[in-house]
Amino acid sequence: ILIPARNEGMVLDKLLQCMTQLTYPKDKLEIIVIDDASTDQTGQIADKYSRLSSFFFVLHMSPYVGGKGKAAAMNAGFSCAKGEIILCFDADYLPCSDIVESLVKEFADPTVGAVQGRPVVQNEPQNVLTRMAALERISGYRVDQEARNLLGLMPQFGGTVGGFRRSILSELGGFDERMLTEDTDLTFSIRLKGYRIHYVGDAECYEEAVNTLGSYWHQRHRWARGHMQVCFKHALNVVKSKKLSFKEKLDGLLLLHVYFMPVLTLFASIVGFLLFFFDPSKFVNILWFFVPLSLYSFVGNFAPFFEVCVGAYLDGRKRLQWLSPLMIFTFLFNVLICTKAFFDVMAEKAFRRNDFNWVKTEHLGYGNQYFSGQTFLRRSPNVT
Repeated sequence: ILIPARNEGMVLDKLLQCMTQLTYPKDKLEIIVIDDASTDQTGQIADKYSRLSSFFFVLHMSPYVGGKGKAAAMNAGFSCAKGEIILCFDADYLPCSDIVESLVKEFADPTVGAVQGRPVVQNEPQNVLTRMAALERISGYRVDQEARNLLGLMPQFGGTVGGFRRSILSELGGFDERMLTEDTDLTFSIRLKGYRIHYVGDAECYEEAVNTLGSYWHQRHRWARGHMQVCFKHALNVVKSKKLSFKEKLDGLLLLHVYFMPVLTLFASIVGFLLFFFDPSKFVNILWFFVPLSLYSFVGNFAPFFEVCVGAYLDGRKRLQWLSPLMIFTFLFNVLICTKAFFDVMAEKAFRRNDFNWVKTEHLGYGNQYFSGQTFLRRSPNVT
């Protein structure tokens, strides 16, 4: 188990406490905490657990080599790991005691190259933004990931609450440190090699969602920009692949381009505004051609809202479902985020440079909704 941690002193102790309660045989377990050039008490907390338990190990990265992003930290930890099955947990994630068994059993199938569990927002009641994040997570995993898994499409490895085969990552030469979303990059690298990614919905792990607009911006901008990087890297490979079926190629391309949709929405809005005010009569006949595309765009743009409502219904979240109309505000905010990310990626391509300054998500240890002393309790399926 790899746990990358940079200045995670507010949350790391709880995670490592949960790790001591794992029911997986300790003689088959190796937990490596990567202290990524932290300047707080992260290293001391990790050292405390390494002294108490023989299956804990700590890798301290100096300021000269650390602080370059999650992919670099994961590569450092990966180089020290011995097992064939590598699991990953971010420092703010808190697992149920049987999560290792739930994840690793999927690797009994030799065609499975990676697995992904389900994150659940732990600090959901904190404010409206954390509730919105909970709705996004519910739709993304209860509907999107589960549907992709059931339909034989392309479930996504999310970089935490999941794992992969060591041999595959070794063959790939480790994580690509140029990619801001190393998890999405690994998803497509694994799938293009012919291995499947399996989603395990009952492998729940509890996370701290961002609780301020600033944190939301930095996190989603990193996701959007990284996803666009992966699109430019893998889109053509997906089209040319002989190991993917037609439906997998179609799903993969849609997944790669999902963060471009808000940018197209903004562009379409600007064009519509200009046509409305600058003599649109000349363009009426031409615009009839775009009616089918407009109908598709309407459904496509509203797909996240449909996912949220269905996911909340399936999860028994009747009260939370009432907040779904507020998703329009997070969508509009994401239009700005994705547009900024798009221009950043274009500048990166034009000037052949990658000068992104990694901004980590700040975690403050909020939320004890499912925490019971030393471990986490599974949620009731009908929790409201």
